[in-house]
Order: sequence, then C-alpha cells, then structure tokens
Amino acid sequence: MAPKRFAFVIEDLYGGGAQKSLIYTADQLRQRGHAVIVLTLRELIEHHIPEGLTIENLGVVTPLTKATTTVLTEKWQARKIARALAAWRPDVVVSCSCDKITRHIRHPNLYFWVKSDVSAKFSDPKKRKRAFDKIRRFYSGRQVIAVSHGVKENLENVVGLQAERILAIYNPYERAPFVEMAAEPAELPDGEFFLCVASLEPRKRHDRLLRAYAESGVTTPLMIMGKGKPEHETAIREQIRDLELEDRVIMAGYHRNPYPWIAAAKAMLLTSDAEGLPRVLIESLLLHTPVISVDCPSGPREILTQELADFLVAPDDEKGLADAIARMDQAPLEIQERHYRQFLKDSVLPQFEAL
Repeated sequence: MAPKRFAFVIEDLYGGGAQKSLIYTADQLRQRGHAVIVLTLRELIEHHIPEGLTIENLGVVTPLTKATTTVLTEKWQARKIARALAAWRPDVVVSCSCDKITRHIRHPNLYFWVKSDVSAKFSDPKKRKRAFDKIRRFYSGRQVIAVSHGVKENLENVVGLQAERILAIYNPYERAPFVEMAAEPAELPDGEFFLCVASLEPRKRHDRLLRAYAESGVTTPLMIMGKGKPEHETAIREQIRDLELEDRVIMAGYHRNPYPWIAAAKAMLLTSDAEGLPRVLIESLLLHTPVISVDCPSGPREILTQELADFLVAPDDEKGLADAIARMDQAPLEIQERHYRQFLKDSVLPQFEAL
C-alpha cells in the first residue's frame, strides 16, 4: 500500500487509555512508512512519547475557552485546527476525545474515533436522552470508527445513529513492549494476589467487586490499583472496612507502569457498568494473566472468547462473580496467543491503512 498522511486530533495526552491507544496507533503507522502527526488542543502530556512521533500543540483549549464555551467558541477553535490540517494536507484525519470541536470541521476523510459505549452509561432517562441526542447531533452523516463491534452495534441499534458509515476497528497491540515494561523493577506483594486496575469512579463498580470478593471466601489478597476523586476513594475504603476486608484488600494507588503487577497477578478483575474495549483486559492477556470480567456493554465479550468465556459473568450476578473468583483461585487458566491474536497490530493496522 502507498504511504498515506495521517493526522490525529485529540484534546490532550493525559494518562488515560484513549490517549495511550492513539499514541501507539499513530506511532505504529509511522513505523510502517506513513507520515503521521498528532495535533493536541492544549499542553498536557503524561504519556511517554515515542522518539520520532511528531506532536504539535495548537493551544486552542485554554482556561478562558473552557469557561466561556459556546458554539461560536467551538467554531473558532475548529477553524484553527482546520488551518493546521490544511498545512499538513492529510489523507486521513482521526478525531478522538475532542469531537465537540472537530464536528465543525469538514475534511473529506475525517473519522470520529468513539472509544466508549454511551448507551450503558446513563440510567436516568433524561440524561440518557440528552446523551443520545448529542451523539446523533455530532455524528449523523459522518464517518465513525467504533472501538469494538459492541460499540458499533449499540450506536446503530440503541442510539439510532445514522452515520455515513461506522467501522469497528480494535485498538492495535504488540506483546513485546508490555513484556519489557512488566520486567521493570517493582515492589510486588509476596505470594499470589488478584488485581483490579481501574480508575476510582462509580462506573467501575468497585462496590460490586468487593462484595463478590468477600462472598468468594478466597484468602488470596486483592489489590486495587488506580486513582480518582478523594470522595470515591473514601467510599471504597469505607466499604473495605464494612466488609472486614482490611487484611486482604490492598489500596495500591496509581502506578504509571502497572505491568509488573499485571504480569504477576493470579488474575485481573473488571466489574464495570460500561466500557468501550477495556485495554486492561487485553493487556492482561498479552502478559498471559487470566481475566475475570462482568459482561458489561461493550467489549469484554469480544475479548474473553473460547474457554475464557467461562469467566465472563452477567453484571448483576454477584454470586456468579464470586464463584468465578473462587474457581480461578483454585485453577487459574493458561493464556496462549490464540486468545489475543485478533488484537495484535498485524491484524489491526491494515484496517487503519485502508481508511
């Protein structure tokens, strides 16, 4: 395939999964011979930037624009982005996490990269309707990349989005970098442990995790790794005390490199109400760590295939989740490449190159 020019547009590069996926995808396309630029809208970088990947901060998101945001402000911001794109002359533009602004841009080959399943995020009917209206307003008649088949199906069938087209393309991965990061020095717990790596926020449902863990009766410790608002962390700590789990549950905070812990864990646990395509599950499999997950929309069902599906549990089945933890504690699964081959870069990157 002839080299193409790719421009990725994102608000910032703070330490989140969407940002990590974008950096990796952009850099892998660069390594395959394409010209690639990442345009950020404000100066915030928490991730490692690969040598050779061009990052340009356009500076169009400021405290002032945050405080006075209007459609006119958005259009002004979009015009500045459009000028940068015109100077770069990309064949493909991919917008991520800044679509409120980039929806005003009319590039002939602009894609909006949707990373999460909004259909499962809201239980309140009014909030749900507003969220659906927003998606239809942003993406109707446009081109969309959904991070999983579940996200694609929900955009079409639940939200009712009538896009020009919606493509399901997984985030691309390679195993070697994760193995290298997992080998870095770390103060790991003595003995076996279960692990949950998730931001400390209600959507991740640590309350569900802790109840199921308590009910499982296992003595293998549980480590909870992640950061969040102080009030959310306080609520988790209070539940640990209420369930009398202080001697078995470790609050480990945020680690920029969690992979030594992931590689050493007996299993990764995920209990969210909603996801897009949860990176932490794929990364666990890449490190040959088995996974227990609730079957939330969307993504876990596409990741836990073959015999791994035995550890996929309905979100409201806390007894089933407790049983899965106990079964995994007794007989952990052995992970092989066939369990994650569909997510490897050689399977995924050609789909981006075909855009």
